[in-house]
Amino acid sequence: MSENNTTSVVSKIWSFCNTLRDDGVGYGDYLEQLTYLLFLKLADEYSKPPYNRTLPVPKKYGWESLTEKRGAELELHYSELLRELGKLKGILGQIFIKSQNKIQDPAKLSRLIDMIDKEQWSTMGTDIKGQIYEGLLEKNAEDVKSGAGQYFTPRALIKAIVKCMRPEPMKTISDPACGTGGFLLAAYDSILKNYKLDKEQSRFLKHGTFFGNEIVANTRRLALMNMFLHNIGDIEGENFISSADSLVADTGLRVDYVLTNPPFGKKSSMTFTNEEGEQESEDLTYNRQDFWAATSNKQLNFIQHIRTILKTDGKAAVVVPDNVLFEGGAGETIRKKLLETTDLHTILRLPTGIFYKQGVKANVIFFDNKPASKDPWTKEVWIYDFRTNIHFTLKKNPLKVDDLDNFVDCYNIENRHKREESWHPETNPEGRWRKFTYDEIINRDKTSLDITWIKDKSLADLDNLPDPDELAIDIIENLESALESFKEIMRSI
Repeated sequence: MSENNTTSVVSKIWSFCNTLRDDGVGYGDYLEQLTYLLFLKLADEYSKPPYNRTLPVPKKYGWESLTEKRGAELELHYSELLRELGKLKGILGQIFIKSQNKIQDPAKLSRLIDMIDKEQWSTMGTDIKGQIYEGLLEKNAEDVKSGAGQYFTPRALIKAIVKCMRPEPMKTISDPACGTGGFLLAAYDSILKNYKLDKEQSRFLKHGTFFGNEIVANTRRLALMNMFLHNIGDIEGENFISSADSLVADTGLRVDYVLTNPPFGKKSSMTFTNEEGEQESEDLTYNRQDFWAATSNKQLNFIQHIRTILKTDGKAAVVVPDNVLFEGGAGETIRKKLLETTDLHTILRLPTGIFYKQGVKANVIFFDNKPASKDPWTKEVWIYDFRTNIHFTLKKNPLKVDDLDNFVDCYNIENRHKREESWHPETNPEGRWRKFTYDEIINRDKTSLDITWIKDKSLADLDNLPDPDELAIDIIENLESALESFKEIMRSI
């Protein structure tokens, strides 16, 4: 199927969503219903020639049971089907667990079923099905009201990170906060693209490579469906995306790669009802023996957890907010330990305006785990400043894959020990790629990794200010960021 056809299927499916919005069905709810129906349609196609697979969907609740009913009968049957399939085992039960019918108008439910029925989904390439679903996930993330953007990392950024990590076949990959599965799928695509796999490697890629955690039930459902559409795992197989909070305990899992963008929002907290019957929130501190410091800062806990689940020679790339680079107390302890016990070799400072959640100032840290040693493993940290004087917006000027090509070149995948700085104090003080030695960093206040050196032109050159809409977005980003910090302070008082 051509790119145009893919786009037309996405826009066809998406335009129907606007019809449903009049009935109060939001983007997230629509995507959820699509997930159930697409799954049943695919299961039906796979049970027929040429596949002839025996799948665990009871005939009574198969796709044809939906296409042959109309009106109130269809609505009743669909609700019963969702309830019963949620009781089954394997990925099937996990996709349908706690599912509900959100489309109350039977005529519109019929139209959606007919629209899905017209396409032959199993004959589309895996990449096409995945593209269509990813397109829908991105549309959902764009919807500010749905709040789904916080589970969606920009795909251009994911692709650049995976390019730098270049995961190898027969190795395990985890994302302990996997959202809709973007990192895992990009790693899957990268392995298929860069290696010619034999039978054993293909089997391992499908069944033994990926592990994830996602505690939000609906997001996890989307991740499982996303994986299934990309041919990862089996309908009747065991589910490899856990619903458990990955920070609660060390499960003993050890992997070769961790690629993740943990949820933003600094504090881990739990809500309970007090004696007066009011809702109260309490900071949640994870007391784990394998952690260097006890803290309620979620991102710092994720960093510690990631280091635990890496094999001795494992590698990680993690999206973190600025506070992880400069916060004192537990933050300083964790940074020092990370510099000592791993090789924290690269930091990519990200521009604002690329995430769907506004006010986010983030970075990607790359580190390789190492065996115990009396000397620190980090010798130098290379920083790429992709933030200063760079402006992106989600609509008019979104981040594209080739925007990160220069960073990927500087990273030097073939041999990162042979890197060259683009920064030079005299000849190129605006160079974005610069290294700092372990001693330089350890002598900084609080061992801060929040380092900038390029002059901010918007502060210095009043004749060449960015466009008014870029300035407005910058102001909003800064206000949102400040507001988030104030909220954290209020929550901790």
